[in-house]
Amino acid sequence: MEALKLLGGSGSIDEINEKVYEVAGYDEEVLEIPHDENGVQTKVEYRLAWARTYLKKYGLIDNSSRGVWALIDNEIDTSKLDADQILKTVRELTRKPKTDKKQTQKELDSEIEEEIEDQIDWKENLISVILKIEPSAFERLCQRILRESGFVQVEVTGKSGDGGIDGKGIVRLNGFLSFHVFFQSKRYKGSVGSGDIRDFRGAMQGRADKGLFITTGNFTREAIKEATRDGAPPIDLIDGELLCDKLKEFNLGVKTELIEEVSVNAEWFSKI
Repeated sequence: MEALKLLGGSGSIDEINEKVYEVAGYDEEVLEIPHDENGVQTKVEYRLAWARTYLKKYGLIDNSSRGVWALIDNEIDTSKLDADQILKTVRELTRKPKTDKKQTQKELDSEIEEEIEDQIDWKENLISVILKIEPSAFERLCQRILRESGFVQVEVTGKSGDGGIDGKGIVRLNGFLSFHVFFQSKRYKGSVGSGDIRDFRGAMQGRADKGLFITTGNFTREAIKEATRDGAPPIDLIDGELLCDKLKEFNLGVKTELIEEVSVNAEWFSKI
C-alpha cells in the first residue's frame, strides 16, 4: 500500500514490486530466491501476489484489464491499516457456509492460495513445455514473437562464437523511425546473471541500436542493473513470466477459454 502511494496511487506489478523492495529494504540474496524449480517467479514476487489478492478482496486496491493496480482511495492513511484485521476479514469472506463448521484457518488460506496458484500454474506448465523443445525451435519461437510484436526482417542466425547473438530484426516506430535489434534467446531454469548481459552487449557493440535478451528463467538484480547501466547500449529483458504473457497475448500455443455464466432474472418474469 505504501509503495502504491509513493507511485502516485497506481502502477504495474513490476513498478509496485520494485518500490516494495526499496521501501522494505530487501537484500539481493532474498530477492533472488526462486518460488519453485522452474523459476517463473521469485519467492518474494509470489508473496506479493498473495498480498495483492488479500488487499483486493478487502477492498483497498483494484486492477484493470491492462494489469495496472491502483488504490481505491488515494487519501488512505496506510499507517492506520491493521494487517491482522485484513487477514481476519478476508478469511471470513472466503469462509464456506456455516454448514461446514470444521473449516480450519489452514483450509481458508489454502482456498486463497489456490486463486493465486491458478494465476501462475499455467505459466509454470508452459515453461516446462518450452524447456523440452529443441534449442533451434526456441529460437524460431522467439522469432515468431518478435514478428507478432511488429518486428520486420527478423532472422535467426544462431552462429556459434558470436557472443550469444541468436538473431536480429528491425522495429519501426510509427512507420518512420527504425531500430536495428539483436536478440539472444536462452532456455534456462535459473537466473541469468550480469556476466551474460555484459557478454551479449560486447557482441552487439557497434552493430545494433538495441539488444533484447529473452529467457525462460529470470534475471538477477545485478543483471537488471547491468542492462540499463548509464553510458552503455540499452538491453531490454524478457523473463519467463513476460514470455508467457506474450505467448498468451498472441495466442501462440496458449488458448484462453471463456466460460459462459448464465443467470435467471426472476423479477423480469414477474413483470411480463
